[in-house]
Amino acid sequence: MKAHRSHSLIRLVSPLVLLCILAASLWVTSSLAVTVSTASTGKPPSYVARLRPLLLAKMQQLRIPGAIVYVDDPGQGSWVTAMGSGNLASRQPMQVHNSMRIASITKTFTATVILQLVDQGKLRLDDPVGKYQPEVHNGAHITIRQLLNMNSGLFNYIEDEGYDQEAFRTDPYKVWQPSELLAIAFKHPPDFAPGKGHHYSNTNYILLGLIMEQLTHLPAEQAFQRSIFGPLGMHRTSLPPLSSSAIPDPHAQGYMYGTEQNGKGPTLNVTDWNPSAAWTAGSAISTLHDLKIWAKALATGQLLSAATQKERISWGICAPVWLGKPRCYGLGVEDFGGFLGHNGTIAGFQSWMGYQPQKGATIIVLVNLDVAADGSNPADELAKVIQQELFD
Repeated sequence: MKAHRSHSLIRLVSPLVLLCILAASLWVTSSLAVTVSTASTGKPPSYVARLRPLLLAKMQQLRIPGAIVYVDDPGQGSWVTAMGSGNLASRQPMQVHNSMRIASITKTFTATVILQLVDQGKLRLDDPVGKYQPEVHNGAHITIRQLLNMNSGLFNYIEDEGYDQEAFRTDPYKVWQPSELLAIAFKHPPDFAPGKGHHYSNTNYILLGLIMEQLTHLPAEQAFQRSIFGPLGMHRTSLPPLSSSAIPDPHAQGYMYGTEQNGKGPTLNVTDWNPSAAWTAGSAISTLHDLKIWAKALATGQLLSAATQKERISWGICAPVWLGKPRCYGLGVEDFGGFLGHNGTIAGFQSWMGYQPQKGATIIVLVNLDVAADGSNPADELAKVIQQELFD
């Protein structure tokens, strides 16, 4: 499977945006020297002594400002820590209770509500998309299932050059409407015939968001609250209104590198860039506490029937691109070599969440940097360190 960033946003930066630059000289090693651990009041698990320095070294290598890390292995113990800085200007340490943008982990919420509608008999996985959204090109031959598992062939609007120019260089504060995003996607021919390939496309999940609203008769944020956040007690998880770029306090500041600096120059504070272009594909906000709840619920099918959960984890295309193990995409969930979950990237933030049903183990990593100085996904790289050290 083609490696992807869930909402890849590293781009050339306009002179207007460069006014927001923070001097990188204020931090490199010093911010990573601050480590706050809020594990348990008892003795930390024995693996912490070897894992912590590995994570700190990786953070320094990738120049990650700050990270929130959670590891829970019933056989080895639990550990929660925050490392580095949550605010480079004030030098405030990262805190484990900070709200963070979780980017494409949002897709797991959208897919879950759609699958609940399947359980309720309000739609079928093999229904044509055109039944609900007639404007979709070739919608009579694209199914709901194909939207969910990235097999629709629909062009990913974030790959459009005009969108790239406007969203990341001209006006990163613009409020985007779902119809605008779909119009961009539909200007392009499909990547392949429905069901004949695999390409990660946010267009699929914007369409699913509209179908979700159509069948629940609720705005997307309310549908998530009624169907997922409320029942599971995820009180600090939300999908912000399209017009809002606010993150509930306390929250970390989010950063990115402008490509003019080739990853070596100033760091941009992009916390308040509007996330509406990601909507039901990637604009949700959450906390470590809530994602601990969600990681298990997602992987075990807590909110779905057994039959529908089985459909969710019926994997599509797989490739050995995750620590030499298969990385597969199901219906809004990924298999990272045995850990089921999702990752995500949006301006200023990157996230990784996985739950291993066999052991009941969880790994969650949240960072306040979207793409590392070397072009890698920073939370993914920290998650790999954990998985390789403790579970391989």
